[in-house]
Amino acid sequence: MSFLDLFDSGFKKRNEDHFAAIVRVAMDDGIITDEEKAFLDRLAHKLNVSESEYKAILKDYKSHPINPPTSYDRRLERLYDLARMVHVDHIKGDHEELVLRKIAVGLGFSPDNVKYVVDKALTLVGNGVDLDTFVEEIKNMNR
Repeated sequence: MSFLDLFDSGFKKRNEDHFAAIVRVAMDDGIITDEEKAFLDRLAHKLNVSESEYKAILKDYKSHPINPPTSYDRRLERLYDLARMVHVDHIKGDHEELVLRKIAVGLGFSPDNVKYVVDKALTLVGNGVDLDTFVEEIKNMNR
């Protein structure tokens, strides 16, 4: 096995665990709505989660550890990616924002200010900012 194979398998495993954590958030109320399912479908595709892995995760999502990034910058990167996906797919409405807030809490953002963080994230992404600007702006709002 080459070094590259080790990196690829670790990266793939993190993506699967990240996807499973989001499935766990979506299943918090015991069901996955059609909107959540559509969101999960798009996210699985973007994270390169195969159809068989997707089905296995849906069946046994609790077997995957929840590993929110310990680094604040990594949490912001994941939030940026998710907010971009919501924006690019033109997902609008209170329900989608609620799902994104639930995911943000799962990523480790405080429930006390998650609405503000998600609103700011969606505004920044809607304005077309890059990742560096996004991270800087989110960090500045907390000062």
